[in-house]
Amino acid sequence: MASPFLDAIRSNIRLRGYSIKTEKSYIGWIKRFIYFIGKRHPKDAGAPEVKAFLTWLASERDVAINTQKSALNALVFLYHKFLGQELGDLGFTLATRQRILPSVLTTQEVRSIIEQLEGRNKLIIELLYGSGLRVSECLRLRVQDVDLDNSSLDIRDAKGHKDRRTILSQRLHQPLKDVIEEANVLQKEDNKNGFGCSLPYALSRKYPNAYRSPAWAFIFPASDYCAHPVTGEQCRHHLHYTAVAKMLRRAVTAAGITNKHVKSHTFRHSFATHMLSSGADIRTVQELLGHSDVKTTQIYTHVLGRHYAGTPSPLDRL
Repeated sequence: MASPFLDAIRSNIRLRGYSIKTEKSYIGWIKRFIYFIGKRHPKDAGAPEVKAFLTWLASERDVAINTQKSALNALVFLYHKFLGQELGDLGFTLATRQRILPSVLTTQEVRSIIEQLEGRNKLIIELLYGSGLRVSECLRLRVQDVDLDNSSLDIRDAKGHKDRRTILSQRLHQPLKDVIEEANVLQKEDNKNGFGCSLPYALSRKYPNAYRSPAWAFIFPASDYCAHPVTGEQCRHHLHYTAVAKMLRRAVTAAGITNKHVKSHTFRHSFATHMLSSGADIRTVQELLGHSDVKTTQIYTHVLGRHYAGTPSPLDRL
């Protein structure tokens, strides 16, 4: 059953231009909070209840600190931006279960997985590893985001509403040209039927014919049409991440890798680790990954077995 309150929050989130992924996360946490306070209206609760909820997540649910931060962000949005209520200094119990070291593949393991793939699937995994992309960033790539002349990719509205530019492997130039040509052909066919690629709602209002521009075509379009999540109009979205997860599972099995839990994000971890191990400056890797704080990037130096990239063990000097 639809909730007018949650629908109003959802509309407010969309009005502010937040991503659909953020919208789902915020709505999910707000629902959990409402259940936690006994289905009372959040305006009848406040800082004590928020503090209790965040502490409960840490002490009873044993969540990681990043999960607790996600819940905090959702509730700060609810109270500060939607209800206009200040929460002040909450002083809640911080989660103590820290993030574990990420799983990283060796270069040979990356090669063996890629060798099991071909065509579009191969290109997706090569982009994840070769450019350090999140799977959502890769699937959202549009024709205009690819700069073959400078061997770079522009990542738009990534995590934290940030844009960045990252590197592009020379060996992917021709495969990208091929998929771009296919995407443009599909776009023209869709245009004949009166629609095209999905666009951010605000952009589609400002530029109603942008869906006809080849520059806005997704490089990895979905195989079928769908309804736009905001307008309800027919459009073609990008490939869904579950399609990547399914093909990757098959490739990992075929490659015979059984001792590691390999997901699409594993290739981003591997990109960072291999860049640092080859001598890349940690600040450069931070920029390429889009991390706000270098401390986030430093976790990969721990994966390498050293706290600072390039620092050898004293035993190696004997």
